[in-house]
Amino acid sequence: MGREKTVLVVGGGTSGNALTVLLRRAGIAVDLVEAKDDWNVRGSGITLQGNALRVLREIGVWEEIRAHGFCFDSVGLTAPDGTVLHINEDLRTGGDDLPATLGMQRPVLQRILTDAVRASGARVRLGTTAESITQDGTGVTVRLSDGTEHRYDLVVAADGLNSTTRAAVGIDDRPTPTGMAIWRVQAPRPAEVTRTDLAHGGPCHIAGYTPTGPDTLYAYLVEPHRDRAAIPPENYAREMSRLAEGYGGAWDEIRASITDPAQVNYTWFDQLLVEGSWHRGRVVLVGDAAHCCPPTLAQGAAMALEDAWVLAQLLTGAADWDDELLTRYHERRIERVRTVVEASVRIGQWQLDGVRGDLPGLMGTTMAALKELP
Repeated sequence: MGREKTVLVVGGGTSGNALTVLLRRAGIAVDLVEAKDDWNVRGSGITLQGNALRVLREIGVWEEIRAHGFCFDSVGLTAPDGTVLHINEDLRTGGDDLPATLGMQRPVLQRILTDAVRASGARVRLGTTAESITQDGTGVTVRLSDGTEHRYDLVVAADGLNSTTRAAVGIDDRPTPTGMAIWRVQAPRPAEVTRTDLAHGGPCHIAGYTPTGPDTLYAYLVEPHRDRAAIPPENYAREMSRLAEGYGGAWDEIRASITDPAQVNYTWFDQLLVEGSWHRGRVVLVGDAAHCCPPTLAQGAAMALEDAWVLAQLLTGAADWDDELLTRYHERRIERVRTVVEASVRIGQWQLDGVRGDLPGLMGTTMAALKELP
């Protein structure tokens, strides 16, 4: 019997948590370190499409996800006044036995995943970062911010868009702003909201909402990005409510609930696609550390979950974790991720340029490609 392999996962977000559970199920020893003391349990809402749900089912949390989320199979395109212009029936990209889309509160998703990590037997260190990484031909030595030093067969950088691990191993790619930003808020769900509806035009480029449970939704407004320092956080609710005045239909009820600035989030959109190899030696990137895009197709979490699934398949199916294996991981992911990143950025650019692009066509073509297994 060979020596038990060991992995350090840096970052306890969606991809890091998913990978940890999948590797532990195969009997691989995993340490997970997360910089935030609270394991980053925050945020408003998240949209998970079928290909994301397929991975969550593999992790073993689908039934709990379904119980806490809101499933639907279409997206509505509306005028700013709320008039429905087109209803697009979504493809079930995870297969016919899963819904096309599920909305849920982001903190609930994080709690479900962190509970699964705890139950897997992984060793978790919160409020901890990887301070130095030194590798050779047989493994990686990592000094953590708690002063301890450990040796691993593989280190996985799942530490997000501004990954310090990515930079530490000499991958110089950095995220760049797309020129757009988003206001997000959790709110009570009006009874008539049973799917995502998107309005293009009005005071913002995009106004949308997604049901996240029996009584909740998250609403969002997309506009050209502004200097965040010029918007005091205590004014966030007032500013989002002001922008929402340009939208009718369900927005009338949603707008009335936007009163607490602490519940409103304002974030710029960024894009990133690491074009070259996603690994250096025995350190490999997953999720936002390797790629990110505007949420115009709601595929960010799905791509991160797929990364974890594919990497876990390769690691658990091979005796040797060598350069060839990690190269195969990149080859299986790069074109699929590129399709999503480029389509997501294109939709945003149409809005910035005032171009009436074929939104239903681009969404349909992209989703059709994602129905195939990664």
